[in-house]
Amino acid sequence: MRMKIALVHDYLKEYGGAERVLHTLHEIWPEAPIYTIFCIKDSPAGKSFEDAEIRESWFRKLPFCEKLISPFRFLLPAIWGSFNFSQYDLVISSASWAVTKGFSGPNTKEICYCHTPPRYLYGYETSRDWKKNFLVRLYGTLVNHFMRMYDYEQAQKVNFFIANSREVQQRIKKFYQRESVVINPPVEVKRLTANGLRQMAKSSQPYFLAGGRLELPKNFDLIIKACREVGVPLKIYGTGSRLKYLKLIAGPKVEFLGRISDKERQELMADCRAFIVAAEDEDFGITPVETMATGRPVIAFRGGGYLETVVEGKTGVFFDEPTVAGLVKVLREFDGIEGKIKPEDCRKQAEKFDKQQFVNQFREFVDKATNRKHATLEAQSRN
Repeated sequence: MRMKIALVHDYLKEYGGAERVLHTLHEIWPEAPIYTIFCIKDSPAGKSFEDAEIRESWFRKLPFCEKLISPFRFLLPAIWGSFNFSQYDLVISSASWAVTKGFSGPNTKEICYCHTPPRYLYGYETSRDWKKNFLVRLYGTLVNHFMRMYDYEQAQKVNFFIANSREVQQRIKKFYQRESVVINPPVEVKRLTANGLRQMAKSSQPYFLAGGRLELPKNFDLIIKACREVGVPLKIYGTGSRLKYLKLIAGPKVEFLGRISDKERQELMADCRAFIVAAEDEDFGITPVETMATGRPVIAFRGGGYLETVVEGKTGVFFDEPTVAGLVKVLREFDGIEGKIKPEDCRKQAEKFDKQQFVNQFREFVDKATNRKHATLEAQSRN
């Protein structure tokens, strides 16, 4: 008898790494409905799941729900509590911001794929500097206190945790006292490698590349200032709340490309001198792997998930401090390093994170988690 499976995700608006994971899970189990707080149909994420059965919460009926969800986060228990998952054998939750976990029941098991425990609850930098305003800080501190307790309680209801990196695995252990296994996010390595090989013959003016969600934790201002000081061309793709500020501090050699297609992004990666990432506590970081798949190196801050993907001196180089001076030093030394990094080494490293690896590992984990012969797996996850 076929298992009844449901997928659960924070919300569907932007299309980033978490949504790529969800999309792969949807490809594995296309008949599984996707439960979410809300889905903005004409957004990048909404368009990507047009073929899926989306089941939204009552919160979707509120006007401007996408803007209200952050200040109204105290409603999350009521939002998730309004869904009934008792008819499912298995719930697979894709969890990061919205405490999207804790859906198991007497006859329902839950596997939580944790992108990270909510960053705003545990002192990690977030997209907006909410502590800047005194009243907002007071409100946020009070609400987050109770949300941390709720998050912990929900985490104890999960049958099995999967972490997207060793970095996140440590966070799950620290904040939830739960064990987990690591299955890295899926990356379209084979397609990216093929695009990279084609792009080699079309090399243009050398440039460094950065991009993604232009938000505070990604430290794009640091990257811009360092490239400006060294005087090297920099291209940045993506949009976000920091765009206006970043344009103000950019010099003449910085080009903003806005929202671009996957094909354009891959071509930019394949043609750049190196992709630069500077977040201090990245959960995993898919863009470095995508860049290496095209045969190009990565310049990364020495921390977080970057340590699990970039091989120093072989597929890229690290800078030790998240400062302009730290990145400037590496940029000035890069001419002597660049020639030592071989495209084939970059591609070989990226292959470890290929999408098929994710699919195989996730299927195997589900098979074990839902088979009574493997009941010890759940017991181990709670120790």
